[in-house]
Amino acid sequence: MSTPILEIENVSKAFGGLMAVDDVSFTMAEGEILGLIGPNGAGKTTLFNVINGVYKPTRGRVRFRGDEITGLPPYEVVRRGLARTHQIVKPLNEMSVLDNVVVGACFGAESLGLEPARRVAEEVLEFIGLAGLKDELAGKLNIALKKRLEVARALAAKPKLLLLDEVLAGLNPSEVAKMLDVIRSIRDRGISILMIEHIMQAIMSLSDRIVVLNFGRKLAEGTPDEVANDPQVIEAYLGDPEMAKRILEEEEA
Repeated sequence: MSTPILEIENVSKAFGGLMAVDDVSFTMAEGEILGLIGPNGAGKTTLFNVINGVYKPTRGRVRFRGDEITGLPPYEVVRRGLARTHQIVKPLNEMSVLDNVVVGACFGAESLGLEPARRVAEEVLEFIGLAGLKDELAGKLNIALKKRLEVARALAAKPKLLLLDEVLAGLNPSEVAKMLDVIRSIRDRGISILMIEHIMQAIMSLSDRIVVLNFGRKLAEGTPDEVANDPQVIEAYLGDPEMAKRILEEEEA
């Protein structure tokens, strides 16, 4: 059996008396799209921040490609091939779209110089559908384009694993459909994806498996079908059995 690309082992993160993530464990296979869902405040983004080194866990361990990365700073984590986007987009507003992506390449897994980084950035912008806007100031983009730019900057870091934090939030249905195509194309390039998302039809259709958090603890784990039919998940997050049924029917349609 191949080594999992990501192993989360009994990870907890406390802020004073608040346990934001509480004894969470799961593994992720290479090439997988793993969805991470749960109500607001369930600990999803906190867990992302533990994985990529923003926070050091109170307890537990994180392994990436067989190596322990627990507590490493974010710049070291990205150099090892693990990149992320942010729930609130963070473009470098006074820089061009191209230069934003160049930054990702310069500080990514290959630590590229400016000229090679520029070539990588242009290729990524072509792939992501932003090549025509490369000279625009990032701050002038609308939210849908800023979401794409956020993904492009992360991709330029040449990750083996990409963490996507609500990249569909705030998009209209047409923009959601386009982003779903982008995410599938990223996986087709051999990049594993761990993603937080609240749009249930999207996460159910994209994910190979889903992990559900509630009040910082892992509530359930399984295929989209298993999770959508889990009584605890329905009660905590999906709301009611009819909603779960509709999600499954739309996924199969």
